[in-house]
Order: sequence, then structure tokens, then C-alpha cells
Amino acid sequence: MRVRAIGWILLGYCMSGTAVEGADYAKAPADERLERHEFESKHMGTLFRVVLYTADKATAETASRAAFARVAELDAIMSDYNPNSELMRLCKANDTAPGKPAAVGAELFDVLQKAQITSKISGGSFDVTVGPVVRLWRLARRTQQLPDAKELAAALAKVGYEKIALDPAARTVALKVPGMRLDLGGIAKGYAADAALALLKEKFGITRALVAASGDIACGDAPPGKEGWSVDIAPISKNRKPRTLTLVNRAVSTSGDLEQFVEINGVRYSHVLDPKTGLGLTGRRSVTVIAPKGVQADSLTKAASVLPPAKALAVIDAIDGAATYIVVKDSDDADEQVTTSKRFVGYLAK
Repeated sequence: MRVRAIGWILLGYCMSGTAVEGADYAKAPADERLERHEFESKHMGTLFRVVLYTADKATAETASRAAFARVAELDAIMSDYNPNSELMRLCKANDTAPGKPAAVGAELFDVLQKAQITSKISGGSFDVTVGPVVRLWRLARRTQQLPDAKELAAALAKVGYEKIALDPAARTVALKVPGMRLDLGGIAKGYAADAALALLKEKFGITRALVAASGDIACGDAPPGKEGWSVDIAPISKNRKPRTLTLVNRAVSTSGDLEQFVEINGVRYSHVLDPKTGLGLTGRRSVTVIAPKGVQADSLTKAASVLPPAKALAVIDAIDGAATYIVVKDSDDADEQVTTSKRFVGYLAK
């Protein structure tokens, strides 16, 4: 299968699996008996895709339904759009009792722990407490007007990953400032892709599978007869060719402003925000991160988008198995500035 990652957009080009029919089927090796199946379902504001190889269609359908149910379960926990999600209940409880530790479920605690890891290693360039600022920019995209300076300053006063206190022993979360709003939009899809892929393996024994949530992709074992899953990184310049990756038991995430941006007063602002300034990134950029898990790749693309490329490179290179490919253009007419990490070439298709 070849998957093209374009910022948050994912376009799939299907490669047929090995087909063995009739009497030959009984004599074929086990891997050649596997058939390719693909399913789609909308969750977390995007289209999730499950591609898997199984011996029969019935198993594939049952497994894919279970995978999508797992994603829906996590969405109900982590959504900041759903006022009744566990995440939003935590935030609202903090409004009435600021700083009081609140017990949370295993999944919410786990994703917050993983978010804090990325926040710390990136110096706060990725930060799930950015919710108050995100809400201002959602309005800005609708009104085509920049957030009010005073409102932005007030929102930024509630931002900062150090304002979250996690207690692993008690599995509690304390938010230290009233009015804090957590936004898991930069990590939840990668987390959900990991969870769905794990469910396919643990519950159904399906290891040759891929789960994609727009630009966030988690890959399992390679398809039968293939070296790995082929993933295209679409260029931000029309005259450039895609870079093709070959991935096995790795995740990849691409974040950019190709589709998600707003232009205000002649300035193009990305949907990716700098948690320290509260402003959308300007210029053109596409950041791809490969990592062992989707939750890492998803969050690290945001951090690497915000950080200067040299600092992003240092962060990524310090993570075992991680790699990055960063393309920046100051304007549509400017030359591309390309930064690649030391491991990136190892993931390129031969």
C-alpha cells in the first residue's frame, strides 16, 4: 500500500494483495493466503483508515469494527469539542476547585504523561495546555481577524505544561490555574492509531496492518511479499517530487499548513500554534517525524514545527529510532530550506 501524507490530509493508493485461488490456495504459504482489506470511518474530526491482511473477509470486518470502536472510545475520553468528555470534565472541575487533584482513567492519564514527556524534551514547544489560545484561533479562522491582544494575553496566562501536576501512584491530575483548558488535538490521533493497531494484534492476532488518521499513521508488520509500508511525503513546492518512505513497526506523522491555515491582513498563519507566543506559525512548512509509536510522532511534529530546525533536529536525534524531515519556505516564492536528521535516510525507499 502507498499512503501519501499531506499535512493533515491522507490520500491512499491501494496495492492489491497476493491473490491465490482454487486448488493453488491450499498449497500456498500462509502469508500468501492473506487477503488485503481496507475500511474507513470518521472519528476525531477526521477519517480513520484501517488496512489489514487476514485469511478471510469476515475476520477483517470484525477486527476493523473493533478497531474503530476503540478509537471512538478514546475520542469520548479525549475530545475538547465534547463537553461531556472526561477531558472536559477534568477542566471544568478545575474551574470550581483550582489545583485540586482529580482522579482520571488510565487512558487519559497515559496520554497526559506522554504529552508531558514531549513538552519537557522540547522546552514547551509542544504543550496541551494551549487550549485557551486554540479557542481564540478557532474564532479567528471564522472571522478572519487576529485574536484581541488582551484576550490573547489572558489566554496565555493559563498556558504552560508546568501548570499540570501528575501523580502516577494515585493516578490524579491537578491543574494549577483556574480556567485552564487542555487540548489533545496534537497527540490524540497518534495515540488512537497506536491503540487500534495494538488491539488488532492483541485481540485478533493481526500483525500485518496499518492505521491512519489523516497525517498520523501507525504501521505494523509489512504486507505479504513487501519490505514495508510505502508512505509518500508530499512536497510543499509543486515542482518537487514526493519522498517515499518504507516503514515496518514504525509510525509517521506529517504536519504542515498546506490545507489548514488562515490568511489575515496578507499574512498566512498555520493551524500549528507556538504555545509561548500564542500565534500561528507563519511562512510555509512541512514537518515529518518518524518514531516507534504514533503518539510520539504526532506530538513531535508539532514541537519540531515550532522549534528552529537545528533544535528540532537535536530533540529528534536524541530519541531512539526517531527521524525527521523538515521543509521550510519563508514565502511561496522563496527557496526551500530542508533539514533532515541522521536516521531519515534509513527510512527512505530503496
